[in-house]
Amino acid sequence: MRALISVYDKTGLEAFARGLQDLGWEIVSSGGTSEALAGANIAHMSVEEVTGAPEMLGGRVKTLHPKIHGAILADLDKVSHLEDLAGHGIDPFQLVVCNLYPFLSAPGIEMIDVGGPTMVRAAAKNHAHVGVIVDPKEYPVILGELHDNGNKLSNQTRKRLALNAFEHCVNYDKAITEWLRGDDGMTFATGGDLTPGGRVVLADKLNFEIVKTPGELRYGENPHQHGARYRQLGKSGWMDSMVQHSGKTLSYLNLFDAEAAWRLADEMSRLTELAPSAVAIIKHANACGAALSHDINDAYIKAMDADPVSAFGGIVAITDHVDLSLAETILENPQADVLIAPSYDHGAIELFREKRKVLRVLSAKKPGPRGLELRTIDGGFLVQEPDIVAGPDGGTWTVVTEAVPDEQGWRDATLAWLVCARTTSNAIVLVCNGQVLGVGAGQQSRVVAAELAEKKADGRAVGGAGASDAFFPFRDGLDAVARAGVKVVVQPGGSVRDAEVIAAADEQGVAMILTGERHFRH
Repeated sequence: MRALISVYDKTGLEAFARGLQDLGWEIVSSGGTSEALAGANIAHMSVEEVTGAPEMLGGRVKTLHPKIHGAILADLDKVSHLEDLAGHGIDPFQLVVCNLYPFLSAPGIEMIDVGGPTMVRAAAKNHAHVGVIVDPKEYPVILGELHDNGNKLSNQTRKRLALNAFEHCVNYDKAITEWLRGDDGMTFATGGDLTPGGRVVLADKLNFEIVKTPGELRYGENPHQHGARYRQLGKSGWMDSMVQHSGKTLSYLNLFDAEAAWRLADEMSRLTELAPSAVAIIKHANACGAALSHDINDAYIKAMDADPVSAFGGIVAITDHVDLSLAETILENPQADVLIAPSYDHGAIELFREKRKVLRVLSAKKPGPRGLELRTIDGGFLVQEPDIVAGPDGGTWTVVTEAVPDEQGWRDATLAWLVCARTTSNAIVLVCNGQVLGVGAGQQSRVVAAELAEKKADGRAVGGAGASDAFFPFRDGLDAVARAGVKVVVQPGGSVRDAEVIAAADEQGVAMILTGERHFRH
């Protein structure tokens, strides 16, 4: 029995090769694998000894030889193949063990494996006679079967291994394809070419694979639904490196809302002309409280004060380190389901574990850029580029009223516009002094959304700013926002009644900014 072993990942190699040796197998290996086996005093032949040809081109060519691939591809049920083997002095392989260069973790030209995938595909094609192993986790399983079955693998096992091998190659090739597309400005993050104006031309094909992440979710959106988290193969996000310090197992909605909270808090904190520290509190994917401040404790208190009733059972995202003092403040307020921050004092974590055993305390890195947005429909997906929210520096914001915002008015309008864009449509958001005070979300009528925001603000938005994610179709929506006492309203414009709405703003002494860009969110 003869095995070809050529692996980049040498996890478990010595024990596996020694197990084959104990079962009487002859081992052939190449390059670094041969050196590792020699260092472990495991008898083997080098590929060079088999082929009679030296390794060349810095290792690019070593296994690409008829005496290697003939030994892998020979169909031992065909007389002509057996004659070819005998005529060329080739002994067949019954096992090929090969894993590929780590392109996913270190992409580059020299990480594009050629000989490895060729051997893997050849062995997988000829799985009627050859077993192929691409995952070190298989080593003990295969050794056990060989030991129990007289050095033979079952047809079922060889077929299973072949399937794994082809999937291994497919994923490898997809990673290379995406990397090469990235060199030309095409990535999964954008899904196509970027035009000189920065617009995305969506690609004709989206080639990606998603894999289930380790660990189980408690349930899906409801307890009777199963739920799981998947990630794009070869990619990672903030959830892949997050640490859960305490609390119950996360559910589907915990993660769904955590993504919304962590992203919103991060986007708010990058409005650096306003304040560096941000807190966002999310309930059912919408902000029920959010605030910016130069002090994270102050930001938390303001965010929680916006709507403490709705904040109960919500997701709290904090952009700064949580010390013991802030932890004590958090414990004095309505209980959240999830708390996310970049880091914590050890004493803060211990305090949460003692006082709020059900609170899921997470530490996480900043979220990455927004990728394509996909939604399932019958037979496929709806796909769109991410919604990037431009502020007043984008050059499209225009004041269209007699009244002009003052410095604080511009700051509040900028925050209100961002939070409104991340709120389910129809949406109205009221802000005063860096504090979100009223949110009307997910309403079929814009005027009702405005009335809800006004009611939640309860007189606290006087002198602040209001934002509408789309234009006001009638002046009644603007009137409801103005009744909250705001001095600035920011909206896209574009209604046939813009002139009427602008006149209503002038009538009430409200400064109005048109952005020229709406932000529906469904």
